[in-house]
Amino acid sequence: MSLLRTTERPRALLVLADGRAFEGVGVGAAGHANGEVVFNTSMSGYQEALTDPSYRGQILTATFPLQGNYGIDDISDESREVQVRGFVVREMTDLPSHWRSRSTLHQYLADRGIPAIAEVDTRALTRHLRSRGVVMGTITRDETTDEALARLHGEPDYAAVDYVATVSTNAPYEFRDPRVILDLPEDGSPPPRIVVVDLGVKRNIMRLLRQRGAAVTAVPHTSTAADILALRPDGVLISPGPGDPMLLDHVVEMAGGLIGRTPVMGICLGHQVIGRVFGADCYKLKFGHRGANHPVRDELTGRVYITAQNHGFAVDGDHLASDVIASQVHLNDGTVEGLQHRREPVFTIQYHSEASPGPNDTEFLFDRFMSSVRSGDAVRHAR
Repeated sequence: MSLLRTTERPRALLVLADGRAFEGVGVGAAGHANGEVVFNTSMSGYQEALTDPSYRGQILTATFPLQGNYGIDDISDESREVQVRGFVVREMTDLPSHWRSRSTLHQYLADRGIPAIAEVDTRALTRHLRSRGVVMGTITRDETTDEALARLHGEPDYAAVDYVATVSTNAPYEFRDPRVILDLPEDGSPPPRIVVVDLGVKRNIMRLLRQRGAAVTAVPHTSTAADILALRPDGVLISPGPGDPMLLDHVVEMAGGLIGRTPVMGICLGHQVIGRVFGADCYKLKFGHRGANHPVRDELTGRVYITAQNHGFAVDGDHLASDVIASQVHLNDGTVEGLQHRREPVFTIQYHSEASPGPNDTEFLFDRFMSSVRSGDAVRHAR
């Protein structure tokens, strides 16, 4: 497989805020990329990862050495744009091989103004981040290490920025996908309506809900509980998204107003928001969970699932309300991976059951949610 011809590429640097620098060659767009440097351990799925809103404000490092080998297609974007600030790889090919490929990865990034760097020792970088913890960094082609470092020190810390406000929809909309035909109930009744609170939702979440017979409406992160209940939802899903959940008091207030009124499911950032509703704080992980190979144990059944994850914060389960249980845990570090209310139809997961990329082991949780929606067990005062 042909790799990008490095002799034709400009020299580039990845400079970290702690002073560590990694040399490589510039790919993608020219210019600077500033953001929190994180790593993802998935072997495939770079297009889905690049367009995942949960990566907003971050420079993504791929630990798998070869990227771009199957190109870019027309259907794998998980949002309306590339969300990462920059991309770091060991090798990037300019000769992709896949029948759906329409572009090289390099051209895809260049067309969208995303700087990237190849020929980086990503193993050394990953080891550094695991030891040091995630850190702000910058990709540059026209500066020395000291110049880049001086500029980087003027950047705000990742955790200080509300990135949800930059990725959420500005207005409600009905989600439709030409690949998913909504099957209407045979008795002529309307399909159940699921309202998705968009904190940075991936398209596959809404696609999987629609595949299960739901009409899906996405609403902004600024929506109140009253706004959402006015839509007469049969269920509400609070989506994943980027950034620190401790900045989202308005979303926590909204979520609290939905409990007991309609079934609620929270995914990733939505899980953290609901954790806060029930008394928990959230804290920043040293280097986060990002990849498609994270083992999670269901504490209620003892079953272990391999999950896709993308988050840098976690729920502190020590102060949860007594009517909420930590239903799932991460087997690598014991962090809380799921919550379940003892009486209300409310449950959450920290991982991505919609995958994209990743395993589909836990896609059945959308069936569980829709079963709760259809059962009508909740006291829906919105009616």
